[in-house]
Amino acid sequence: MERRAGRHRVPFVVVGFDLELRIDEWNESAEQLLGVARDEAVGRVVAELAPTRGGDWRAVLEDSYAGPLRTTLTDGRVFEWSPAPVHDEAGTRVGVVCYGREVTAAVAAEKRVQIEQAALRAFLSHLPTVVSVFDREGTYLLVEGKGLESVGIAPNQFVGQNAFALYGNAASAEFIRRGLAGEIMPMTALEEFGKIWENWHIPVLPGSDAGLVTISLEVTATRARERELLEKLELIERQQRVIHELSTPIIEVWEGVLALPIIGLVDSVRTAEIMDSLLQHVARMRARHAILDMTGIEVVDTSTANHLIGMIRAIRLLGAEGVITGINPNIAQTIVTLGVDMRGIHVFATLREALKHCIGAARGLTRAGPRGEGAAGR
Repeated sequence: MERRAGRHRVPFVVVGFDLELRIDEWNESAEQLLGVARDEAVGRVVAELAPTRGGDWRAVLEDSYAGPLRTTLTDGRVFEWSPAPVHDEAGTRVGVVCYGREVTAAVAAEKRVQIEQAALRAFLSHLPTVVSVFDREGTYLLVEGKGLESVGIAPNQFVGQNAFALYGNAASAEFIRRGLAGEIMPMTALEEFGKIWENWHIPVLPGSDAGLVTISLEVTATRARERELLEKLELIERQQRVIHELSTPIIEVWEGVLALPIIGLVDSVRTAEIMDSLLQHVARMRARHAILDMTGIEVVDTSTANHLIGMIRAIRLLGAEGVITGINPNIAQTIVTLGVDMRGIHVFATLREALKHCIGAARGLTRAGPRGEGAAGR
């Protein structure tokens, strides 16, 4: 039986071969797309001109084969073939005619869809999320995700239901309504079904049945941990304030007389904080004297020493007198070495002597004497 389909002008490739897979039909589209002239193709084995990758041309010779068959050429192009058996006048099968079209782009798109589906399935199966798809009227088209397990909802349980009828005037309905209107919104936290959800929506451009995609992440435990952490931080801050106040307690030891025992490491930052606190107390309590007890300090640097002297002078500007006690030999040597100006400042060896001086001054009994001497008030 002579076949002439290879001569016909058709918008697809026509390749025919006998039971030995030798080509006897090869149309113009085959010449153009496969790059082999008909005269060169006829008589050759089809696998030589259209080699398959992961397929076998012999499969199309089987009576049960329905196709289609895909072949990948060495240049990466993919063709899809639909076989049709050829019989002679006696009804005996003598070969096959395959009608083919290039599907390279379609195959690439299929692979992309498969990858995207695999990624989406992994996302939905392992993270506590829910992905919902709504049509443009707010009706659920899809509801899936591992996050449904925490609230006892089956996948796609809401499909066919309208979100506005389901949620009424709840915040969730407003979130969906604004998304369907095309409004871009930041992450929105909502409480539904006894859980806290962080929600994002993605409006879908016209041309699709879907109008909105929402992604919801269940964060109930995370928010609880955040609250717990904030509470702990607030507790730490309160404790630090208490510790700070205890580390520099300002005590009214006599009417109009404040005492500030300074304990521990003193640097410029802490000295500035002490000055601020002491000046606030002097002004608020209208104190006449403030005693700085340095018994608990081992060393000071230049900046700290200058800050302490500046504190005494600041107290004086408020109409009170600053007095220093408890300077140990190391600090005394540092002050002398640094050349700190101590003129006009009363210095006493002990808190008792300083208090005696302040009480006496308050009563107008302080004897006139040189200031700035360590023996003052003795």
